Amino acid sequence: MSNSVHGHDVMALMVAQGAAIIKPELLCLMGQKFGFAARYHTCSAADLSAEALIQLLIGKGKFHETPQGIELAAGRKCEH
Repeated sequence: MSNSVHGHDVMALMVAQGAAIIKPELLCLMGQKFGFAARYHTCSAADLSAEALIQLLIGKGKFHETPQGIELAAGRKCEH
């Protein structure tokens, strides 16, 4: 998976962002940081698009959708 970005890296990007971000801006930020053709993986899923990764992280409760945008859920970052 050397060409794949781990979801932890996207979560770290959200921590660095420091505030909620709307999905199109998050997708653009991910593209700028990791490449617009990047694929993503997590501990439980592989070969995800940026959009699919965001949806997976929302579904797992690691990201929350708020009126201000998507934000990292407090205390939900993996420690491995």
